[in-house]
Amino acid sequence: MSRHYCITCRYPQNACLCASIQPISPTTQLVVLQHPSEVEHKKNSVRILSLVVPKTLVYVGEFPADFADLQQYLTACNKPIYLVYPSTSSVSVEEQHINSDCVLLLLDGTWRKAFKILQLNPWLLQYPAVHLAQGYESRYRIRKSSRSDSLSTLEACAYMLNALEPALDIQPLTKAFDAMVTLRIKAMPSAVQARYLAPNTVNGKQSST
Repeated sequence: MSRHYCITCRYPQNACLCASIQPISPTTQLVVLQHPSEVEHKKNSVRILSLVVPKTLVYVGEFPADFADLQQYLTACNKPIYLVYPSTSSVSVEEQHINSDCVLLLLDGTWRKAFKILQLNPWLLQYPAVHLAQGYESRYRIRKSSRSDSLSTLEACAYMLNALEPALDIQPLTKAFDAMVTLRIKAMPSAVQARYLAPNTVNGKQSST
């Protein structure tokens, strides 16, 4: 029996997120370079990001040819462009004076896949890199990561926008994200749900903090 999907949010109708979507229009242009493996992932946060921030641009691929249109767009762009990626040369977005009327490039995928995109596309290194300061806690309880400081792409965007545009209400992003996480947990078997709903649980594992 085929599943029926919402034509707006593209989630199954029994997990429709439309009631939790409140679009916002930040000054900052968000551009996501998404690894192909993330496109159909059930826990894909970029899908929600695009619903809440409709002007988000998403380019799927790994190789330079996949991002040819993006490169043309950036070449013609008359705004400052920043790559969101922590490195030895990146600077904290909270400590810099960055005009909110800029372009943020974000790599969507696991750390390994994001790094692969970066390695295959050295042209990205021409843009100054920025990162978030320490101390942000992920709400992404349902997806594991090899790093304790990992944030979903949506969360990274929300916190970046909060730093660049303090007057912008980012709650629509976190509200929609939390709704997706809750629905995914509800879809799990009851024994599995218990692990995620227990106090001090991170990514389905008990936390000592």
